[in-house]
Amino acid sequence: MMQQMTFADPRLATLDGFRVEVDPERERADVVLDRPPLNVISMPQRDQLRLAFEALDDMASVRVVVLRAVGEHFSSGGNIRGFIEASPEHVAKLAWNIAAPARCAKPVIAANRGYCFGVGFEVSLACDFRLASETCFYALPEQRLGQIPGSGGSARLQKIVGITRTKDIVMRSKRIPGKQACDWGIATECVPDARLEAATDALVDELRTFSPLAQRTAKKLLNDTEDASLSTAIELEGHCYSRLRTSEDFREGVEAFHAKRPPKFKGQ
Repeated sequence: MMQQMTFADPRLATLDGFRVEVDPERERADVVLDRPPLNVISMPQRDQLRLAFEALDDMASVRVVVLRAVGEHFSSGGNIRGFIEASPEHVAKLAWNIAAPARCAKPVIAANRGYCFGVGFEVSLACDFRLASETCFYALPEQRLGQIPGSGGSARLQKIVGITRTKDIVMRSKRIPGKQACDWGIATECVPDARLEAATDALVDELRTFSPLAQRTAKKLLNDTEDASLSTAIELEGHCYSRLRTSEDFREGVEAFHAKRPPKFKGQ
């Protein structure tokens, strides 16, 4: 059963525009954007989201984190006036805060429906999996404000879809529907809107069947080698593979395979 989480960190005593729920039985935490109807993300909220992800990363009882939202829209983006009012020092931290899901060692799933614009799209791009409903539209509309994406959106998107499609999305402030996003590799899966929660639940349960140690290792390896040469990536993969060979989880996986039973991984 989901339980609303409180944090010891005084900076998280009152959450700005979101809440965090934890289900100990399912080893799952949900970061829920909760400023309907459009779930606009404020400047202080970005700092808090980073702190919340860092806190969940330290919780041994949490295996998978889900980023989702209340209502028919994931997020229409940031608080526009906040960009004018924010100090240069604060603005300089935007990309670092929004990259918190990528730095989190655990699998992070973004469940997207409706508008997923601006920073809403950028924080979803920082997640490991994006499940889009058929109502979802992804966009980086900053050109309409005389600006460019400032929290890693264009950079991450270019890694996924290449420069031609990224220019089409960024320079034209183009909206990409969920089905097209899935075809382009932006979304992991596109499902009917009524099935978004069920698809999210299924992915959480699937990820929990794997070794936590192997999942952490795979995520870090893939993130670290994204810009590496092929030879460097293969070298690092080999080192990670070698380390996992000595783990208790690997031993358990092999024994379970030969015994034809489900493995019981402990993350060690």
